[in-house]
Amino acid sequence: MADTFIALLRGINVSGQKKIKMAELRAVLEDAGLQNVTTYIQSGNLVFDSEVSQTRTLQELINSTILKHFGFEVPTLVVQRAEIQQLLEDNPFLDTTESNKLYYVLLQDSPQKELVEEFNQQNFEHEDFHITDNCVYLQCKKGYSKAKLNNNLIERKLQVQATTRNDRTLRKLLELSAS
Repeated sequence: MADTFIALLRGINVSGQKKIKMAELRAVLEDAGLQNVTTYIQSGNLVFDSEVSQTRTLQELINSTILKHFGFEVPTLVVQRAEIQQLLEDNPFLDTTESNKLYYVLLQDSPQKELVEEFNQQNFEHEDFHITDNCVYLQCKKGYSKAKLNNNLIERKLQVQATTRNDRTLRKLLELSAS
């Protein structure tokens, strides 16, 4: 029996870089063995079913398929629906901030404790954050586009691969993965 997964691709269709048409992406991933592939907006959000249950194996399959077909590497994070549900429920800023100011930096691996402690000493005007093993929750009071605290900074300071999504996108992916 197949399980439902969510894949988050980083850095596609941004400023003309790493262009991928979603219809073509769905087709090549289904040819590679994924089932019922659905995309949401052009920035690399996928919902799919698979008989394979290991997320790392699915990440490698998606990465190698994109590299082979499109000719470039795309960092990919595959998570189960329940993980997204838990991230949304655990957001420490949920009750104090409008949803359009909430962002989730999903981490590929848990950051080292020393790096987290160091990062927690940082202050960012109009921005707040909370770090867990698999996510950095962001509260961007002026919006993410104006935030100094962004995906690249978090990757560099915590030395982990990451990808960022807003609250609306994660909620939509959760909805799509339920059907």
